[in-house]
Amino acid sequence: MTPGQAALIERLRALLADEPVVREVSMFGGRSVMVNEKMIVSALKDGGLLVRVDADRHGELLGGPGAVQAEMGPGRDMGPGWIEVEPEAISDDEQLSSWLGIAMEYNRAVTGGHP
Repeated sequence: MTPGQAALIERLRALLADEPVVREVSMFGGRSVMVNEKMIVSALKDGGLLVRVDADRHGELLGGPGAVQAEMGPGRDMGPGWIEVEPEAISDDEQLSSWLGIAMEYNRAVTGGHP
């Protein structure tokens, strides 16, 4: 795990401390956080964040600072519902918390989890 990735995971753990069912797994070349057995975000090696969002909000969310279409590799985009946020755009906890909130909103919609 890179230093940027490790620091981001620590920040995510702190923000998710009150969630009842959280676990971490390695996937998508990062350290992914699962809530209710669905991935919400993944801390990437460069310190960026892969975020699982509602596909219906994809276009709107891509307009956010540092948000780009997530790719599985060069030229292979992951499709609607997957956004990568550059490290600089989540450098403060308010920004990170905002993206985490968007991911949790989608997670609750698909899992029936608590608000």
